[in-house]
Amino acid sequence: MIQTYKRKPELHDHYHTILIGSGMGCLSAAAILAKEGHKVLVLEQHYTPGGFTHVFKRKGFEWDVGIHYIGDMQRPKSAMKKLFDYVTDGNLKWADMGEVYDRILIGDRTYDFVKGLNNFKQKLIQYFPEEEDAIKKYIDLVFAANRTAGSYYMNKALPSFLGKLLYRQMTRSFFKFSDQTTYEVLSSLTKNEELIKVLCGQYGDYGLPPRQSSFFMHTTVVKHYFDGGSFPIGGSSRIVHTIDPVIEKAGGSILINAEVAEVLIKNNKAHGVKMKDGRVLYASNIISGAGIINTYQKLLPEHIVKKFRLKKQLQQVNPSVAHACLYIGLDGDPQQLKLPKTNLWIYPDQGDHDLCVERYLNNLDEEFPVVYISFPSSKDPDWSNRYPDKSTIDIITLVPYEAFSQWEGTKWMKRDEQYEALKEKISLRLLDKLYEQMPQVKGKVLHYELSSPLSTKHFMHYDQGEIYGLDHSPKRFRQKFLQPRTPVRNFYLTGQDIVTAGIGGALFSGLITASALTGKNFMKKIMRN
Repeated sequence: MIQTYKRKPELHDHYHTILIGSGMGCLSAAAILAKEGHKVLVLEQHYTPGGFTHVFKRKGFEWDVGIHYIGDMQRPKSAMKKLFDYVTDGNLKWADMGEVYDRILIGDRTYDFVKGLNNFKQKLIQYFPEEEDAIKKYIDLVFAANRTAGSYYMNKALPSFLGKLLYRQMTRSFFKFSDQTTYEVLSSLTKNEELIKVLCGQYGDYGLPPRQSSFFMHTTVVKHYFDGGSFPIGGSSRIVHTIDPVIEKAGGSILINAEVAEVLIKNNKAHGVKMKDGRVLYASNIISGAGIINTYQKLLPEHIVKKFRLKKQLQQVNPSVAHACLYIGLDGDPQQLKLPKTNLWIYPDQGDHDLCVERYLNNLDEEFPVVYISFPSSKDPDWSNRYPDKSTIDIITLVPYEAFSQWEGTKWMKRDEQYEALKEKISLRLLDKLYEQMPQVKGKVLHYELSSPLSTKHFMHYDQGEIYGLDHSPKRFRQKFLQPRTPVRNFYLTGQDIVTAGIGGALFSGLITASALTGKNFMKKIMRN
């Protein structure tokens, strides 16, 4: 179904659009453009497509790399559900995670985030009865902030002249929320530090603790899950498997093992790409989903970078947090092992989120500032059909890139004993966290392996092993250049860097890029269906 570059599939002399990378942004843009009759070519340097939506298999198990849960899928008329249905022709199905989607654990105290806005609100009030007024004001602000996002993102898709003309008018309300940090807003509502810590219990979904993150980014994630969490039935590889036929229907292809060396530009107009093996492919438009830092530093000719002072733009943004993920395979099915669908967010008892991060970064032997545990085999109702009597667990934590930087330049799976020893030390600490919460799985672990920031760098080409592209500070949302159009004609950007972190942000980035390229309002069209 998905053609491989190594097998030398039939390639056309010219495409409407070539997309660099097969992450959610490029897949979304490719499918939308294909539905407009565009012949698109998606080029993926990895041996499997999907970016952070791909899976990998080892030792008879399968793990989802980037998707742990998605919100808004249980509301048929939500913009995200409609967009996913549009790009997959309705062939991607979702399983509801149930009443409790996230459980926040602070020391020995437990707080459940429950499905349904009113349920969520009442549960919080139950935990913090004296903070009822603050909780209600907080939820009102979450909705108020999200209402400002539409015009902010729509401005990115407008023609350049119109976008500049209307920029201030379309972004003024948005910046009232995005310019403030999460902590600034929450501390103005309540002085209860425990409540603030709980409300920010999902900060790992965007990577910055409350004193550093933009309040808008916080509200995006929180609102996204008010109606609960969902997981793709059949695993996250179903995303690319359901988008691929949409692309193929219009004569397009997804190629793997297809690394782009350079975007070809003539008279300030992109017209093709040069592959790492020397082959040249031509198109009327080029879209990069490789991330703005990668794109400007590695894919554009040096004279273009200098001409438009693109490195100066990159000095205005920072890469997001690096992470480690422990992939665990277990003996026994999820029901036997009593694995929940609920995600666990585990935090230290003492200190706010920012203090915990700072303490850990100063000494990596300190307690992890956040440990996230996900149970994908429990969330996927099709799992046991594919992998009977087996289960999987993912555990993620913050790990600074600097902890692994001494092994830069070494080869994946061929690094030295010291590297493996560091990974093993982190793995055992994470396993201890798991056993504290799930003692029944002790002795059931058949396989575990840790991906380090170097693993992310190897597969995603992110220089600092970052998981969310650019960080989500207030400053990030002020950068006008984080939009689909670039100074090079017919050359566009997509992916989470031009919207926000995560699969949802990347999905909508594809729509924004497709709208900028064609001049069509696809959101209006999709919501009308």
